Formats: sequence, C-alpha cells, structure tokens
Amino acid sequence: MNNENTGIVLNTAQTRNALSSRVSSLALSSITSQTQGLLLRMFSDPYLLEKEEKASLVAQLKECVAKFPEVSELRVLLGMALCVNLDVHPAIEELKESVRLAPNSFIAQLKLGELWMRLRVMEKAEEHTKLAGLLAQNLAQSDLARKQAATIRTMKRDGVERGDYGTPWRSFMRPLRRLWTRRSRTEAALDSV
Repeated sequence: MNNENTGIVLNTAQTRNALSSRVSSLALSSITSQTQGLLLRMFSDPYLLEKEEKASLVAQLKECVAKFPEVSELRVLLGMALCVNLDVHPAIEELKESVRLAPNSFIAQLKLGELWMRLRVMEKAEEHTKLAGLLAQNLAQSDLARKQAATIRTMKRDGVERGDYGTPWRSFMRPLRRLWTRRSRTEAALDSV
C-alpha cells in the first residue's frame, strides 16, 4: 500500500514537472520575434539598445509575464531587461519572484546573485551565487557561477561592499576621528622637538 502511494506521488510530481516544462515552453514560444530580436541585442551588448527599445522590451516582457505569471524564466528575462533599463527595484522584485517560483532554477539564482553583487549587497550575492553553483548542470553553468563567486570574493576583499551605515553619527564620527588622530600625532611630534 505504501509503495502504491509513493508511486502515485511520484507520478503526480512527474506529471506536474512535465506540465510545468510545457507551460514554460509555451510561454517562451509566445515571445514575439520583435521581442526576441531585442533580447538578442540585449544579450550581445545592452548598450546597443536605445532608450525607446529598452522601454519597449520591458513593456513586451511585462505583457508576457501577465499572460504567464507562473513562468520563472519569463520573470528572469523581465528582471534582466529592467536592469538594463535601470529600473532596479522592479528588477529586484521580478528576480525574487522568479526564485520564489523556481528555487531550483540555476539562471534565476545566478541573475539574482548578480544583481545583488552589482548593488554591493555581498551577503545576498554570495548566497544566491553559491546556490547557482550547486544547481549548475554543465561546465558552462559551473564556470559562470565560479567566475561570479570569484568576483564577489574580490569585491569583498577590496572592501567594495555596502555595509551597515548605522546612524548618521557614524558617518560624522569617522572624519572627526581621523582629525583627532592627526592632531594627536602633530602634537606628539611638536612635544618631542
């Protein structure tokens, strides 16, 4: 009896995965040729897109996401287009939603990690990049995750990280502390003369 229930659960999970991939394929195939052209140009070099083209790409991808809101890959594409269009907060929301919809998606984890890296939020960038590395299914994916992780480590080592800014006093006290240190050194040098 237990084996029968396990078989039913496995068949249900397999059916759900098959249906999910069919919906995903249908959603991706619904992207118009014009949008596909803009996506190709964005992937080759985002600086090639004019302001109007970026806005058009975002609008077209939003339409696709509205038709297929549960397809993680479409949300990744929209998040990337929003990044190129410099719409950071909506990009974060789309990429977070893509990860929520498909937590085992390599590309969703990698792109969310990349966005956090570019925003200098290193702890989150490391977390998502590490997950992407664990989810990698081929050498190309592993290499992408490895290079992104190396960039994050370098940035952390070089101190390029948005930290806890704390209170306004912290930003005021840092220069004041440097000034006091300089005065102390100057006074000590004068006293020794």
